[in-house]
Amino acid sequence: MTGSGNTSTAERRLRARFDGALHLPGDAGYDRLRCSAFTPVDPRPALVAEASGVQDVQAAVVAARDAGLPLAVQATGHGTHAPCDGGLLLRTSRMDRVFLDPRRRVARVGPGARWGQVITAAQPFGLAPLSGSHADVGVTGYTLGGGLSWLSRAFGFAADSVLRAQVVTADGRLVTATPDSHPDLHWALRGGGGNFGVVTSLEFRLHPVARVVAGTACFPAGRVGEIVTRYRDLLAGLPDELSTALVLTSMPDDPQLPAPVRGRRVLQLKAMYAGDAGRARRLLRPLWRAAGPALTEDFRTMPYAEASLGGTAPAQVELLKELPDEAIAAIMRVAGPDDGPAVEIRHWDGAMGRPGPGAGPAGHRDTRLSVIADAGSPALADALRPHTGGGAFLNFLHDPTRTAEAYTEADHRRLTTVKRRYDPFNAFGVTHNIPPASPASPAAAIA
Repeated sequence: MTGSGNTSTAERRLRARFDGALHLPGDAGYDRLRCSAFTPVDPRPALVAEASGVQDVQAAVVAARDAGLPLAVQATGHGTHAPCDGGLLLRTSRMDRVFLDPRRRVARVGPGARWGQVITAAQPFGLAPLSGSHADVGVTGYTLGGGLSWLSRAFGFAADSVLRAQVVTADGRLVTATPDSHPDLHWALRGGGGNFGVVTSLEFRLHPVARVVAGTACFPAGRVGEIVTRYRDLLAGLPDELSTALVLTSMPDDPQLPAPVRGRRVLQLKAMYAGDAGRARRLLRPLWRAAGPALTEDFRTMPYAEASLGGTAPAQVELLKELPDEAIAAIMRVAGPDDGPAVEIRHWDGAMGRPGPGAGPAGHRDTRLSVIADAGSPALADALRPHTGGGAFLNFLHDPTRTAEAYTEADHRRLTTVKRRYDPFNAFGVTHNIPPASPASPAAAIA
């Protein structure tokens, strides 16, 4: 635990040059601001600093460094999996401005912006970002971790659309990372998480998607194995514009739900298609026939801003290169019972597996499907292990000790080298940490 003297030093320096609000334990607002959206983490920082602008971010980074305090950065808290106990927690949620250049199809956001803001701003121009499943998720953390969107089969990971970023590095400098300026940092930010600095501005491409066909259909769960097998067989022929997932789940006995699904174990088909409704129906028809008449369905054409398919809470995620019969049988053994966990099988592939030149380290590009369960199951992990690459996806990874699994070996080695250049003493280590390639000395850092 860091001593109170160091905290006092950081607090004193910040009060002299910090425009935002500072919160100590016991202050009003401290408990609300220290918390993460990831509930198992219960951080106890010595100081919470709410930045109001770039200069505040620079001041906080330098103050933590000079006082020897651990430093963590948090906007919405959705990607927080490591507590900043005894350290300085820098909150960037106030820096939430969103700018659009519809002619260039580009958005520029502050680190506190949420996807709902970008979606709303882009809709009038017939544009869409590669946003996540929930509008309140922060743009920057999601994107730095890769970013899996319902449009990612068509356009790649959200990180693949990043054009430039302004970053406060560990020494307090503000640098701009692009393919031509600090290209190694630009590469690392597109999937490497918050390891290399505090992103104070992120610029990324928007995509020409005004309307989509989206919705969910619920089917009886009696023939799940047969339907999943049919789903697997159909995937190779689906266009990139269509994203789908099958979810086996138990519906609550809630009077607000339609009677046919109330209190039942059901198989849900979720889909989003960036195209016309007629073709969407034709593409889904073979699976629909195999599943039988739907108990309920709400597919319709709508603005992208209204499409909300949600997702299964990722307590356990397995990334698969294939889905053979024995893997389907294993999923059924775990998820088939009426009291089994909710399990989602989601189709990846598409543009995510075809990165352009210079693409960042986001994701394992050979992933074809993910199996996401809302409760951890060692039995499921053991059964699927022969069919996975052993990797993880940073946005879905809860265990910081497994960070290296989110990358190929070559990408992880390169990331540690970039880390050594921009953060040689691991100031940004309270995260899914990528350590510097080798221990750094003060002389090496200056050089």
